[in-house]
Amino acid sequence: MTHYPITIIGAGLAGCEAALQAARRGCRVKLHEMKPLRFSPAHTMDGLAELVCSNSLRSNDIANGSGLLKAELRLLGSRVIAAADANRVPAGGALAVDRHAFSAALTEEIERHPLIELVRGEVTQIPSDGIVIIATGPLTSDALAEEIGKLIGGDLLYFHDAIAPIIEADSIDMRKAYQASRYDKGSADYINCPLSQEQYYELIDDILAAEKVELREFEALKPFEGCMPIEVMAGRGRETLSFGPMKPVGLRNPHTGELPYAVLQLRQENSQASLYNMVGFQTRMKWGEQKRVFQKIPGLEHAVFARHGSLHRNTFIKAPVLLQPALQLKTNARIFFAGQITGVEGYVESIAMGWWAGVQAAFAREGKGAPSPAPATMIHGLIQHLTESDPDTFQPMNSNFGLLPRPIVKAPGKKRKQLQAEEALRSCEAWCADLPGC
Repeated sequence: MTHYPITIIGAGLAGCEAALQAARRGCRVKLHEMKPLRFSPAHTMDGLAELVCSNSLRSNDIANGSGLLKAELRLLGSRVIAAADANRVPAGGALAVDRHAFSAALTEEIERHPLIELVRGEVTQIPSDGIVIIATGPLTSDALAEEIGKLIGGDLLYFHDAIAPIIEADSIDMRKAYQASRYDKGSADYINCPLSQEQYYELIDDILAAEKVELREFEALKPFEGCMPIEVMAGRGRETLSFGPMKPVGLRNPHTGELPYAVLQLRQENSQASLYNMVGFQTRMKWGEQKRVFQKIPGLEHAVFARHGSLHRNTFIKAPVLLQPALQLKTNARIFFAGQITGVEGYVESIAMGWWAGVQAAFAREGKGAPSPAPATMIHGLIQHLTESDPDTFQPMNSNFGLLPRPIVKAPGKKRKQLQAEEALRSCEAWCADLPGC
């Protein structure tokens, strides 16, 4: 099977990373992407590696699970993380990107690579020859999902995911909103919309009473905690949001000198600072209801929505039953899975599993396996979650320090995570030194 190129289905974050890593190791790659001939319900851009939920890849702090995983991927030569770093926009301690510039950069790199052939058009059948990486992500088309179901003998699992609205910056009333960082530390990268107690309770009542998009079968399942719709959080208790995405701690209003009861934060969406994302406000409210409810928030009375919030399906496989640690099917070693369809959750986690699948596929062409990740690393912890979790309770997982071995030296909270992160990066560096093409 070595005379065939590696076939990758899906040119999202994982598929692009897998293609670039396999090509980096001298493999010919055929990368399939159905856009722009066909779009999923959540995609709108022609380019590759489209970010459909948030433009944030979360924290860069290595004492944060996502920050540590990004640091590991930088050591390992991730091309997608390099593109994110090159197209970042201000977001405090987080890595947020101009999603259009980010997509354009990766699209150009893929199109210009001499070993990668980009094929536009929907794939509805899994190729019967050669090494194949399925990286179709959480929005796998129905036709291909059916084929994957046949391949794995049945159970695909579903959960729902929600997208937050994006607002045009010029429509935000800065006489009421204000730019600030918590406790005035660092640069003031977020716009804050302050609410009094009365305004906050009215918002909660409106969110709960607003007309919602009707739930379909997959949406009725338990939602992933890391991307919870705003109405689900509000339904858990009237103060849930004020202690969650709307917590006002350290965000005193300079217009009044007072600490608001709650704050909606807006995060810069692009390099021109012309668009802002409503942080934590993922929703399945109908579009007209979103405008009616959210324009009651101080500073957003005349908000223009560049994108409304919405709900979409996520698809993932029961990885502990199906996958080897190399992300190959146990029943068919030429088929690999990559990205969120494996059962990781989050942009960076998807990139990591794309990186690993691309590396393993390149080794598999030579009849070999890549050296396993060091156990102290976050990437190892994610692979272990995919392959060793209890299949009956398996759910998508973000990177977190619970996936890492505990340090030998006892230490509290932040210090313990710092020690774990430092050990992870030392181990990752040593692993990289032994990994051809790293």
